[in-house]
Amino acid sequence: MRCKVTILVILLIGLITSMPVIAQSRVLGIVVKVDQPKAAIQPTMWGIFFEDINLAADGGIYAELVKNRSFEFAKPLMGWKILKPDTTTGVLIINQSESNPVNPRYARISIAVGEKSFGLSNEGFRGMGIKKDMTYHFSVFARQTEGSTMTMRIELVSLAGKIIGKASLSPDVKSWKKYSVSFISNATESKAKLNIWFEGKGSLDLDMISLFPDDTWKNRPGGLRADLVQLLADMKPGFLRFPGGCIVEGRDLANRYQWKKTVGKVEDRQMIVNRWNTEFTHRQTPDYYQTFGLGFFEYFQLAEDIGAEPLPILSCGMACQFNTAEVVPLDQLDPYIQDALDLIEFANGTPDSKWGKVRTQMGHPAPFNLKMIGVGNEQWGSQYIERYIVFVKAIKAKYPDIKIVTGTGPSPDGKDYEYAARELKKLNAEIVDEHYYANPEWFLKNATRYDSYDRNSYKIFAGEYAAQSKFTCSPDNQNNWQCALAEAAFMTGLERNADVVNLCSYAPLFAHVEGWQWTPDLIWFDNLKSFGTTNYYVQKMFSNNKGTQVLPMLKGNKPITGQDGLYASAAFDEKTNEIILKLVNSTDKVQNANVLLDGAKRLAPKGKITVLKSDDLNRVNSLDQPTLVSPVEQEFTVKGKTLNQELAPYSFTVIRMKQLK
Repeated sequence: MRCKVTILVILLIGLITSMPVIAQSRVLGIVVKVDQPKAAIQPTMWGIFFEDINLAADGGIYAELVKNRSFEFAKPLMGWKILKPDTTTGVLIINQSESNPVNPRYARISIAVGEKSFGLSNEGFRGMGIKKDMTYHFSVFARQTEGSTMTMRIELVSLAGKIIGKASLSPDVKSWKKYSVSFISNATESKAKLNIWFEGKGSLDLDMISLFPDDTWKNRPGGLRADLVQLLADMKPGFLRFPGGCIVEGRDLANRYQWKKTVGKVEDRQMIVNRWNTEFTHRQTPDYYQTFGLGFFEYFQLAEDIGAEPLPILSCGMACQFNTAEVVPLDQLDPYIQDALDLIEFANGTPDSKWGKVRTQMGHPAPFNLKMIGVGNEQWGSQYIERYIVFVKAIKAKYPDIKIVTGTGPSPDGKDYEYAARELKKLNAEIVDEHYYANPEWFLKNATRYDSYDRNSYKIFAGEYAAQSKFTCSPDNQNNWQCALAEAAFMTGLERNADVVNLCSYAPLFAHVEGWQWTPDLIWFDNLKSFGTTNYYVQKMFSNNKGTQVLPMLKGNKPITGQDGLYASAAFDEKTNEIILKLVNSTDKVQNANVLLDGAKRLAPKGKITVLKSDDLNRVNSLDQPTLVSPVEQEFTVKGKTLNQELAPYSFTVIRMKQLK
C-alpha cells in the first residue's frame, strides 16, 4: 500500500511539473463596474481615413482599368504604346485648351494610304487584373473625320500575348459621341493589357477610353472595386474622412484638391497630378495622377453605403508646409471659404438650390446629411490659426450646426503642437485632429495620454496613427504583429477616454503592392486580390465591438494601462445589452485574467470570445497568406459573474457577454 501511495505522489508531482504554463502564470484580479458607466462612446468612435496615396484611388478602389484614358498626363502617351511604330500611320495629340480647358487633349488616329491597320496598347495600372468569365465594359468618346470609315477592334491580351477577350466598334458620326461595347473574358490574368486596333481609312478622334469590370460595388457602372469596399464595410466604420491627407493641400496651391472639379459628368472633371508622384526618392511614381473618377459625390455615396458619417477635409488656403508652404493672403480667402459653404450646400441643400441641384442631377436628390467638415489637413503656426478663425466665422454664420474639425499639425508634441493646442483651446475649438506616427514603444507608453486630459477642452480626433516598425517614412516599415499589438494597447486608452476622444482612424488606408509610396498601410492589394493586415484586424475588432458606454475596468482600483504588460478597456452596448471587454497581453507569457463583473445582472449562459494573436511579433499577412494573423472566434460558457480567462502571449482578446433582462 505504501509503495502504491509513493508511486501516486510521484506521478502527481510529475503531472504538476508537466502542466501548461497557465498553471504558473500570474493571476490578474480585475473589476469591471458594470452598473457605473462613466462616458458615452460616440457612434463615430472608430472610422476610416481615405487618402489617394499608394494608388488608393486611380489603380485602386476606383475600378477604371485604363491609365491616362484622356491623354492628359504631362506626357500625353504615358501608359500607352504604339503597336506598329515602323509604319507610316500614327497618332496625333491635339490640344484644345482654349475651347476646352477642363479636358483639352484628345488623340487623332490616322491610317495612311496603303496601310492596313494601326494599334495602341494601354498597360493599365501595373497591368490590368482580368477575371475569367467576367463581363467588361469598354467605352470611348469618338468622332470620324470627313471621309473617314475607320473601325476599332478591342482586345484584352494576357502577359503571354494570348487574346483573352475581344469586341469591335464602328463609330459612325462626325460629332463627338460616346460608344460602348461589352464582352466576356475567357481567362484570369493579373497583368493583362488592352490593345485597340484601328482599320479602314481616314482619321478617327478619340477621348476618354475606358474599361470597367461588371462586378463593381453595388454593380454601379463606372464604379468602385467591390473587394476593397467590402473590406471597408466589414469594419462597420463610424465615419469616412476624405479625400486626405496631404493631397488636400497640394504641393502648391495650383494643385490643391478642389472639390468642385470632381463632381458632375466624369468627362468634365479636371485631372491634376497627384502630389505623391515624386515625393519620395525611394518610390518615384511619375505616372501618378488624379482623374477624379472618384470625386466628392462618390465619397459621399461611399460613406452612405457603408453606414459612415462623411467627414470631408478642405483646403484652408495653405499648400503643404513640407513642400512650398504657399499661402493665399487673408484678404483673398473668399473663394476658399465659398468652397466650404458650397460643399455643405452640395451635401445637404435642397434639390432646387444651386449645388443641391448638382447632387440631384448626379442621381442623389436626398441630402447626404453632412454634420462635420474639416478646415485644413495638418497645418501649423500662426498663419494657420488666423485662417482657421476666418473659416469658422463664415461657416458658423450660415451653418451653425456644422461641427468644424481643425488640427494641431503633424506631430503629437513639440512647440508647434503646444502652440496650436493652446490657441485652439482659447478659440473654443470643437474637434481637434492629432496625428501619431511613432515606434511601438511610444504607443504602449501613451496608452495613458488622455487619462488626465482637460475635460472642459476640445474633443479629440485621433485622425492618423500607425506604429512604425523602423521609422516614419522608412520604405522598410512592416505591418507586423508587434506594431498592431502596440496600437491595440494604445486604442484601449482612446476608448477608456471616449468622453474626450470622439473619432479615431488608422492611416494610410490602402496600398498597391507595386505602386506604394508610404508604409505601413492598413489594406494591401494587387490587381486581383486584397487583404487586411494585422493592423486591419485590430481596427476591425475595436470597431465591430464598440459599445455605447465606457465601463470602469480596474486592477487595484486603477485603470489597466500596462501593469504586468496588460492593457484593457470595457464598454456596454445598450443596443444589444452586452458587456464588452478588450484585453491586450503585450508580454511573452500567458496571463490568467480573473475578472469580476461587479453590478452585472444575470448573464446569458453563453458568451463570445475573439482572439487575435501570434507568438511571432514580426509576423505579417500577405497576398499569399492573407489571414496568417487573423481573429479566431468561439463561444464560451458563462459561469456566474466572475470570468477566468487565459490571455495568450502577444494577444488581443475581445469578450462579449449578454445581460438578460
